[in-house]
Amino acid sequence: MNEPSKIIDSAFLRELYGEPVPASLVKEMTFLTGPYIQFIAASPFVVISTAGAGGLDASPRGGPPGFVRVADKKTLILPDRSGNNRVDTLSNIADDGRIAMLFLVPGVGETMRVNGRARISIDPELLQSFADVNGRIPRSAIVISIESAYVHCSQSLSRSRLWDPAAQVDRKSMPTIGQMLQACRSEFDGEAYDRENEEAGGLIPED
Repeated sequence: MNEPSKIIDSAFLRELYGEPVPASLVKEMTFLTGPYIQFIAASPFVVISTAGAGGLDASPRGGPPGFVRVADKKTLILPDRSGNNRVDTLSNIADDGRIAMLFLVPGVGETMRVNGRARISIDPELLQSFADVNGRIPRSAIVISIESAYVHCSQSLSRSRLWDPAAQVDRKSMPTIGQMLQACRSEFDGEAYDRENEEAGGLIPED
C-alpha cells in the first residue's frame, strides 16, 4: 500500500478531522458529578489500562455493581481480588501510576471513562472494609485520584450490538479457554483445565 509522504502529527490530525464536537468538551470534568457517580455505582465491569517498565496492560475487572467504591468526588477505590498473580496492573501502578478506566453497565449504551493517578494500599482497615460475603479480604486495593472523567455516547456499543441478544455468539462455536491455553503451550492439559474451570463456575485463574 503506497501512501503519500506526510508527517502525521497533532496539527495534521486536527486539520483532517476538524474541530471537536462541542458536547465532547462539555462532558469532561476533573471530578465526578452526581450522574457520573450513579453510573459508576451501577457498573459491574471495568477495563483498567496502565503503563510501566514492563509495558502496557489492559485488564478487565468485575464484581457486583458498586465493587469500585466512590470514596468521594475525586477518589475511587478498587479492591484487587484473587486472580492469576501476574500482577501486571499492580506492577505498572508501582512503576508509573497513570491509570485509565472504562466502565460499562449491562444494557446501557453509554460508557464512562476515568483517567488519573493510582497508588496501591495495603492498609488493614481499608482492606477489611472490602471483605466479601465469604469473609475473604483482598491483599491490596487500588486507590485512584481522578484527573478527568467523562461519558461516551452509545455509538460504539450500538455499532457492536454488544447488548443485543440476537448478536450473541454461541459459546460452543468458539475455542474453550483450555484449548486457547494449550495452543500456547502444547504440554498444557487444556481438557483438565476446562473441567476444573467448569466445576469452579469459571472462576479459576489462567495459570
